[in-house]
Order: sequence, then structure tokens, then C-alpha cells
Amino acid sequence: MSGHDKNRSGTLLLFGATGDLARRMLLPSLYALHVDGLTTPDLKIIGTARSEHCDADYRSIVRSALEEFLPADRRDDLRIERFLGQVSYQSLDASNTEGFGPLAAKLGDVSTGLAIFLSTAPSLFEPTIEGLKSGGLTGEHVRIGLEKPLGSDLASSAKINDAVASAFAEERVFRIDHYLGKETVQNLLALRFANTMFEPLWNANGIDHVQITVSETVGVEGRTAFYDETGALRDMVQNHMLQLLALIAMEPPADYDATSVRDEKVKVLRALRPMTAGHSVRGQYLASNGAAAYPEDMGKASETETFVALKAHIDNWRWQGVPFYLRTGKRLAERRSEIVIQFKCVPHNIFAERGGQLVANRLIIRLQPQEYVRLLVMAKEPGLDTQIVLREVPLDLSLSDAFATVRRRIAYERLLLDLIEGEQTLFVRRDEVEAQWRWIDALRDQWAQSGETPKPYPAASWGPTAGIALVECDGASWHE
Repeated sequence: MSGHDKNRSGTLLLFGATGDLARRMLLPSLYALHVDGLTTPDLKIIGTARSEHCDADYRSIVRSALEEFLPADRRDDLRIERFLGQVSYQSLDASNTEGFGPLAAKLGDVSTGLAIFLSTAPSLFEPTIEGLKSGGLTGEHVRIGLEKPLGSDLASSAKINDAVASAFAEERVFRIDHYLGKETVQNLLALRFANTMFEPLWNANGIDHVQITVSETVGVEGRTAFYDETGALRDMVQNHMLQLLALIAMEPPADYDATSVRDEKVKVLRALRPMTAGHSVRGQYLASNGAAAYPEDMGKASETETFVALKAHIDNWRWQGVPFYLRTGKRLAERRSEIVIQFKCVPHNIFAERGGQLVANRLIIRLQPQEYVRLLVMAKEPGLDTQIVLREVPLDLSLSDAFATVRRRIAYERLLLDLIEGEQTLFVRRDEVEAQWRWIDALRDQWAQSGETPKPYPAASWGPTAGIALVECDGASWHE
């Protein structure tokens, strides 16, 4: 067990407990934590949603979710039965405060600590917080995890955060960005701060540019209304990609704890230079390769971007003059999340006279679908020729091979465990969220003023040609 016993919550309240996120991610994650003895056998898990169910009904919903979404080797009837013994249900219409009395009665004594996981429509945030207050479910032993979307701009985000702050102090608010639960993302910190060779080069002297790509091959798959209001910039860049940028660019924190890590991340987000015209590209997918065009998927004409590429700068000493290229989109050529650190070339090529061609080193941190860290270094091809042939050779740290005996965990296992134990390091603080929104809002204002519509790109490509040109005009190219 961890050293957080005194902070550990005895009860977990799951809003949206019959929804897709709960069935696909949260319930399988809680079961995995239960099976591995990471949560206590007396942890009470209470699901709530609008639909009417008795405990027995809800347990059968949980059982079918586990049967559907657990890997075959993790299913065990006896363990599932034991886990179901910890689960119960209370129906609730969150828009009506009267329902919170019966919910509080169902929860019973929460003096051993209550952790709330709140995943709800933005319109229900404020009534839910009011309801929790009226039911006496916001005391100092209660903490709340908030799943995005937390607003659609700085003003709406501040409104939600104000509502939450009226009931929960910041140290009891856990804003979830599931990317931060990914093992490879946490490994980024280990790579930077547990190895001596990277830090001296991790700045404008050693690094030419940084690329962050989060590409998907799928379209909007059932999220049409949400996506059309949101678009790629707010769906992916505002949260996941800016968080990755902050982890890559932050100064070394004094400690690996919530305050130190988040203090350094927010400094980076505040140092982001406001975007200038010509440094961003929006795109929207066309019909191609058997896929429908975005307006067909929507059933209406739309100017929402399904692709965005940005050239960002961080105005501080460490990163002066180093571009950070970000791109994300739907219906792209490949599903991939990765960070590429492009180092500068060596200052002088001693092999030039012998025909040796140099390529600058690159560090590739792949988050999905595979997880690995790969450093591309130059080596001489074997041979007795007087001409020297240099070739890029990968030094590979495959996390799935290096830690083959350790079970891979999904991000929500880490995040739910941290919520239950009160460990805030991998959650996003309010000042970070607001710095992210300020930067994104300014960019969206610029787009609105320019009146430019998204550039079309064929499905299964790497986006509009302007997205490629954005990088190539600097003499760089996207890592394909």
C-alpha cells in the first residue's frame, strides 16, 4: 500500500455511472485496481446517473461492461463477484437539488473520505455543485475529480471553476487530463530528469525544434454535436498537446510533487508567445478513400476545423528561437501520438571529405499506438572502403519490451488511484487551465478576424499542404 493511507478515501462516487466512459474505462480500471490490491477491499463504489436502477440492476450493468471491455486474461468470475460486492447505485437527476438528499443517505458516513468523479454535460456542472453542497457532500474530507470539457473558452471555464471553488478548495480539485495518466508521458519526466546526458542539451543551444503530433485515422464517430462546436484546436490542443508541451519545456522542478511540477508547467504556459498570423493552419477533411467529407458526417455545412497545425514559441531563456510545431487532426494517414525532439547538427563534419553525410540526432517519444523512446544516432557502416558511409541507427528503449513482465495500465487506473489517494501531481491546476485558455482564445479571435475558412484535405493524408509548408519554410519537415 502507498504512503497516502491517511489521505485515502473510503468511498468513491461515480457520476455518469452508466455512460460510455464509465463502462469502457472507469469500471475496468477500478476492477484492475481492486484485483491488484491497490484499493482496499472495503472501498465503497457508488454509481449515479439519471436512469432508474436498483443495486442488483446496476451490478449486472457493471458485470456486462467488465465482460465486454476487460482483456480476456483479466476476467475472473470469483474476483468480479467480489468487486461487484463493493458496488451500489443511486439514481439522480443532477439538475434537481432534491435528489441529493437520498444520494447523501445512500453514501452514509463519509468521514473516512469521499472521492467524487464528475463527468457531466457542461450545463449540469453548476447545478451538480449546488446539489452536492445542499446534500452536505462538499466537506473538507471530500475531493472532486473533474473530467473535461471544462468550458469552451476562458470565460466559461472560469465560470465552472468558480462554481467548483465555491464548494472545494483548490487542493481538493482534481482536473483530469487523461494524457497525463499515460505511462510514456510520465516517462518523459524520468527521461529528462533522471538522466544526465539530456539536460545540458535540452535548450536552444542543443535543440533545433520540437514536434508534437496527435493524429487519428477516425472521423468524429458519434460525437458530432460536441465536435462541431469544439473543433480540433479546443478538443486536443487546448488540453493534451499544451500539457505535453509544458512537460517537454518546463524547468527542472525542485521535487516530484504536485506544487513543484505544476509551478514549472504554468511558467511555460504563461511564456507562450501570442500566435501571429501565418503561424497556424486549419483544415477540414474531404471525401476520400471511401470516407465521407466532414460536412456529410455532420449533415450540414460547417466551418469547424478537423485539423490544426501550429508553430509556437516560448519566450524564455531556455527556448528562445526554438519553434514548437504542433499538429493534430481527424482522418489523417496514421493513428499516432508522438513527440520528436530534433537536435542541432554537430558544428563541423570531419567526414565530409570522405563522403560522410551527417543527419542531426533525433529523439522520438512515441505515446501510441506503441510506446517507446528511440534515439537516432549516427554510426559508420561496416566496410574497408576509404569512403565513409554514415547511417542513422536507432537506440531503442521499447517500454513494452524493457518492462515486459509489468502489466501495461490504462491512464484512468493511475488517475483514479491518485484521486482516491489524494495525489495531485498528474492533475491540472486552475492557473494552468486559464493560461491554456488565454492562449487558445487569442488564437481563435485571430481566426475569427481573418475570416479564413479551413483548408480542405483528403482523408488518409497528413492534412492540408499548408500544414506541411508551415514547417518546410523553416527548412524542417514533419517526422512521418
